[in-house]
Amino acid sequence: MPERDPQPFLARLGWEGARHRTMAGDASSRRYERLSKGGDTAVLMDAPPEAGERIAPFLRVAHHLRAQGFSAPAILGHDAAEGWCLMEDLGDAVFARTIADPATEGDLYAAATEALVHLQAAPPPAWTEPYGPARMTAFVRPAWTDYLGRTAPPSPAWNALEERLHDLLERHAAERTVLIHRDYHAENLIWLPERTGIARVGMLDFQDALAGHPAYDLASLVDDVRRDVSPRAEARVIRTYCDLTGSGEAALRTALAVQSVQRNLRILGVFAGLAASRGKPRYLSLLPRVWGNLLRRLDEPGLHLLRTDILSVLPAPPVRAAA
Repeated sequence: MPERDPQPFLARLGWEGARHRTMAGDASSRRYERLSKGGDTAVLMDAPPEAGERIAPFLRVAHHLRAQGFSAPAILGHDAAEGWCLMEDLGDAVFARTIADPATEGDLYAAATEALVHLQAAPPPAWTEPYGPARMTAFVRPAWTDYLGRTAPPSPAWNALEERLHDLLERHAAERTVLIHRDYHAENLIWLPERTGIARVGMLDFQDALAGHPAYDLASLVDDVRRDVSPRAEARVIRTYCDLTGSGEAALRTALAVQSVQRNLRILGVFAGLAASRGKPRYLSLLPRVWGNLLRRLDEPGLHLLRTDILSVLPAPPVRAAA
């Protein structure tokens, strides 16, 4: 893809001549740069429309989160047609780095859980699309096409797997849906201790938000595919969530397990696809952790038949070094 020139866009916002430093990206075609000018910093998102990227969903969710008092980046300017967005710089204290000190893990995960409870307190906005059992079941198909690399229609065994997963998602459906971030984990949360309450937890990468099960983002948080969450931190997340919401722990753990199985099945396929078709082999090194998350949640009572279905179709990924 040819290099894109952001200077005309930045000049309109008074950021021409700023210094640029490339920041870590994500699984999409979006790119991020930190800009510095006159002692101020900002973050430039480059979301090329020709690569299928859209910034409108990001803007919509950002405005909603900020209106609710959350620390989503303030939008300093955007050009949706060209795929540029200049936003507030929330800094470098990403949870995944800050938790390098084990003593901070429990407190940060508790703060993330408190923010999540507040996020779920209000009904999802009218513009959020539902992420219910049928759609969630359809979304695991990349495990067949990309993880297994199959071009033929799914086998009877795979169809049985999908049917059982759908039944479990239906059986453990929530009484109400909430706004789900869908990637609520340590790489997308920033610690802002100078702020108070829910604003201490900065949020990134929320453009794929949908209306779904309250346990989905909990599963994303504790079954992180990029870092191992300690059992103590996971227990604190569950306890904090139950204390703040009045949820029963046993029912919550079962719902979390079902949501996590769906999520990790999908991620197996998505990460394999990113390696094969997008030239991002580093995602292959994450597959063993995804697989471990999947097997651990399949040990939950009531999921043993689904475990048999999955293991009859999917092999464990090979262990690979990080690229």
